[in-house]
Amino acid sequence: MEISLSDSFSYSKLLKFTFPSIIMMVFTSVYSVVDGFFVSNIVGKTAFAAVNLIFPFIMVLGGMGAMFGVGGSALVAKTLGEGETQKARRYFTMMIYVMLVVGVVFTVLGIVFMSPVSYLFGATEEMIDECVIYGRTVLIFNTAMLAQYTFQSYLIVAEKPKLGLFVTVLAGVTNMVLDFLFMSVFELGISGAALATGLSQCVGGIIPAIWFLSKRNKSALRFAKTKIEIKPMLKACTNGASEMLSSVSGSVTGILYNLQLIKYAGEDGVAAYGVVMYAAYVFIAIFMGFCTGSSPIMGYQFGAQNRREMKNLFKKSVIILGTGGTLLTVAGVLLARPIALVFVSYDEALLELTVRAFSICALPFVIMSINMYASSLFTALNNGGVSAAISFLRALIFPVISIVVLPVFFELDGVWFSLVGSEILSFIFSIVFLSVYRKRYEYC
Repeated sequence: MEISLSDSFSYSKLLKFTFPSIIMMVFTSVYSVVDGFFVSNIVGKTAFAAVNLIFPFIMVLGGMGAMFGVGGSALVAKTLGEGETQKARRYFTMMIYVMLVVGVVFTVLGIVFMSPVSYLFGATEEMIDECVIYGRTVLIFNTAMLAQYTFQSYLIVAEKPKLGLFVTVLAGVTNMVLDFLFMSVFELGISGAALATGLSQCVGGIIPAIWFLSKRNKSALRFAKTKIEIKPMLKACTNGASEMLSSVSGSVTGILYNLQLIKYAGEDGVAAYGVVMYAAYVFIAIFMGFCTGSSPIMGYQFGAQNRREMKNLFKKSVIILGTGGTLLTVAGVLLARPIALVFVSYDEALLELTVRAFSICALPFVIMSINMYASSLFTALNNGGVSAAISFLRALIFPVISIVVLPVFFELDGVWFSLVGSEILSFIFSIVFLSVYRKRYEYC
């Protein structure tokens, strides 16, 4: 039986509805991990460090997809909940058009400025060619990447999370197969990794577009005649600003991490950080998937003014995330060495550095889940300002303070513990925001 956004959700129904989104996010992260595995083990640690050095810049551009997808879907879900189906279709179509235009513009700018950006991010002469080749090749497919991120959110609003999962799995398998062919068989090196990523994003972006255009789309959400409406467009962008800020801020802090790591540990530090981020993203993807999957439900119920169901969703979501976060923290600490062995078994010093790093960075998973949910909750409630504030503090302000201050006292360990410190500070402020707005929205 299909689950509708208007249903009353039990624990099992909530998990069932969000499960495709969770698997979708996990699978996306896993095929990113496969990229890292092939680059590290076939091309070498210099190329691996180069990919991780330039990756934050690519994710800045990817953040636009998150903004149009999550922010737009929150507005569309709310509009559907208010019973205005035709208006929701206009908003959906408008946001897709805007996303396409922005994707093309950012592709051109990214390719033109790839070399100076690489140097700005700390690339050495040994790394610069690899940074530029990988970055420019991936950015050729930037619009497809934005489309993939955007359509993932809208498929949930269209009550087709399983289709989103199928597309993501297909894109992931494409990436993995092409990674093997391009790097192991055809020996294309780092450009092969970039091509595999880009072509898989084409799969993830084009198939949902075809479905939304097809006659098989019987959902309330489909393309319609539209025009640029400034107020709803700005509302959608404001709603999604937190997701974009998370991506942009995460990229900025990634640059700071790399600069500090080059200072304290050299190329090995950047490579170890890359392993930590690849592996941690698999764990974090579970939280992201749940938040992405549950946000449209809360947005719909908010539009319908169903306060009772909003309280039900909030309570169950916090319990699920708190329990899951605790289990993943334990798993992260216990699996630190096996994970490191997958990527850097060829270098003993780098292996030990990576194990130490991941053991520390896994500690805040339990509170990270609540921080992420707090931001997604306010996005669903169409309060982009609060959502953006939480994301801005969590993804930029607190990490920057931690990255700059803690290494002064603890050197290399201070870099790893900066993630712990920033999540603790973010958790305090998330609780404050949730308490302050509790009576206004009546979610608990």
